[in-house]
Amino acid sequence: MSEIEQTRQWIDRAVIGLNLCPFAKAPQIKGLVRYSITKTRKTETLLQALSDQLLYLESTAPEICETAVLIHPNVLKDFLDYNDFLDDADQLLDRLGLDGTFQIASFHPEYQFAGASKDDVSNYTNRSPYPMLHILREASLDKALQGYSDPEAAADSIVMRNQETLQKLGKEGWAKLWD
Repeated sequence: MSEIEQTRQWIDRAVIGLNLCPFAKAPQIKGLVRYSITKTRKTETLLQALSDQLLYLESTAPEICETAVLIHPNVLKDFLDYNDFLDDADQLLDRLGLDGTFQIASFHPEYQFAGASKDDVSNYTNRSPYPMLHILREASLDKALQGYSDPEAAADSIVMRNQETLQKLGKEGWAKLWD
């Protein structure tokens, strides 16, 4: 199974299947998620690939491509290096004048929330098969959160709900998703 197929499976089973992101199902079903992979081993090349994805999304209507997932299995395998790279990704958004237009969600096989132990099952909300960067349209997020009286609180409650879901599921339940 290719990296893209494994990522799609992870999104279908975990992200959508466990409702970790209530906004993920519609773009996935409608085929509006662009999956790309870069085999680079260099962060500079990864930054260029991210730039290419951002510029593609900027020039493409959301009805054609809502969001993009950039999978990079050969670079930033160490979570701390990956986490540091996210600052570079944010700086790229600024340089391209796209801060406020897009945001980048982070997923990594070793994802660890600040203050959480490495083996805390809550980390699995952001643990993906490969290191990846998920580019989201700010306008789409704003639209998705319109139904909530307090969008910021809604986003926080989604994170808390996700962590509770994983706590209830446990590592054994997580493992069963992949049987």
